[in-house]
Amino acid sequence: MILAFSAAYWLFFLVSVPVLFVPALVLFLLTAPFDRRRLALHLYGCAWGQLYVWCNPLWRQRVEGRARIPWRGPAVVVANHLSILDILVLYGLFRPFKWVSKAELFRLPFVGWNMRMNGYVSLRRGDRESTRRMMEQARAHLARGTPLLLFPEGTRSPDGALQRFKDGAFRLACDAGCPVVPVAISGTWATLPKHGFLLRRPMRAVVRVLPPLDPADFGGDPDALRDAARAAIAAALPPEAVDRS
Repeated sequence: MILAFSAAYWLFFLVSVPVLFVPALVLFLLTAPFDRRRLALHLYGCAWGQLYVWCNPLWRQRVEGRARIPWRGPAVVVANHLSILDILVLYGLFRPFKWVSKAELFRLPFVGWNMRMNGYVSLRRGDRESTRRMMEQARAHLARGTPLLLFPEGTRSPDGALQRFKDGAFRLACDAGCPVVPVAISGTWATLPKHGFLLRRPMRAVVRVLPPLDPADFGGDPDALRDAARAAIAAALPPEAVDRS
């Protein structure tokens, strides 16, 4: 039963992606001359991503505190990373932001093309030149008043526990003098853990946007800011989701 349901869901996903890409392309062509932030296209993408949650009768999600992410103004949004489903539920924020995402996704047909049209930021892990370009693009988006959304763990959790945070996102925030907005995600790992595409159980996802952290309150120290953001997310997660190592 689980296998059949998973197969039907992913078939729906694969069939719908090229269909839903067409309005995104039309919207991009119509708005590109005057919508430099790609706001309209991104909000369409939010609805596109959320469609895969809304259409699944076994999935529910709740978003708390989305007003803490600004409509306009620089911010670095950092979220824990449990599952590829995190991408779908984070689109439920319906706020303007640019993803920082692994370079492999940008090569996917339709999905990757949409990411490029939106001006999302590509990163190849372990590649110093890619990291340098990512930081440049990220700073440019922040300078234009557009928030960034990153997963500071760098990859999905293998066991559902919160991992260590890398410091890139927090260096960006300190350099730009903009707030870090921590986001705690729960409920996605049990449905679709890392490795595999079998949807294991109904999803009850919760996305909690936590109070912003001002780099000035941490003396502009990226390490202190990183530790504070991780602590805030850890405190908002169920106890079993926190890696105390």
